[in-house]
Amino acid sequence: MEPIAKVSSIFIYPIKSCRGISVSHAPLTPTGFRWDRNWLVVNYKGRAYTQRVEPKLALVEIELPHEAFFDGWEPTKKSYMVIKAPGMGVLNIPMTKPQAVADGVSVWEWSGSALDEGAEAAKWFSDYLGKPSRLMRFNPESETRPVDPNYAPGHNTMFADLFPYMLISQGSLDALNKLLKEPVPINRFRPNILVDGCEPFSEDLWTEIRINKYTFEGVKLCSRCKIPTINQATGVAGSEPNETLMKIHSDKVLRPDKKQQGKIYFGQNMVWKDNLNGGKGNTVNVGDPVFVVRKVSSAAEAAA
Repeated sequence: MEPIAKVSSIFIYPIKSCRGISVSHAPLTPTGFRWDRNWLVVNYKGRAYTQRVEPKLALVEIELPHEAFFDGWEPTKKSYMVIKAPGMGVLNIPMTKPQAVADGVSVWEWSGSALDEGAEAAKWFSDYLGKPSRLMRFNPESETRPVDPNYAPGHNTMFADLFPYMLISQGSLDALNKLLKEPVPINRFRPNILVDGCEPFSEDLWTEIRINKYTFEGVKLCSRCKIPTINQATGVAGSEPNETLMKIHSDKVLRPDKKQQGKIYFGQNMVWKDNLNGGKGNTVNVGDPVFVVRKVSSAAEAAA
């Protein structure tokens, strides 16, 4: 079997809705790449903040230790997540797990308990956003967050919106940018995996792919909210690229015979299929080949 594309970038977003990190390799876990969306900023009621409501989160930069992306690495007392934002001092969060547990943390339909990163982090985010905030960490020891069982029964995620992995092709981004007055970078769409070499929007059709030796299932076209309209360098929203996507890649265009909900799509949500046997040493690398094992014949047939 010939590869259809190769992995060109891997992105991890340690804190939901904050800036991502581009890495050359990342360990796979059943709930997403290691460290992806492990943390969450919440309001005084424990509800998640996202860029939809707090676009300033786009300007929060995260650094993790380089070795955090090596398989089997465990943090020591000297391992920190480093957080920076305009006009703010540097915040260092220990990567060893905090002891404090907070109840009533919620993301969309899910609620449960989470690990509270404490007073210093709370003050930093409260000062930055100008409203009471706390930084929470997912607690896999006590909590699971199942994905929609209609699409991927038995799979879980941490604080990602809906699914553990999201893939986009460079071809799709290039095709979209040809139609935009001002091209947008890939960071508008916040994928985990960017692949290059395939036809535009071919990822819409993929129901099973192999990246190197790992099997992923494409479970649902990624419907997009307003975040792609937010310039990730400034935190300022506009109307594009969503306006153009509505014309070229909406349910009206792709699925004219299905129930219309005014949705736009960009990217494929995925789960890691052979994760159920666990084990260590599972890493995806930039440059890995992508093979299509199964696909549907049109986007109208894809789950969305």
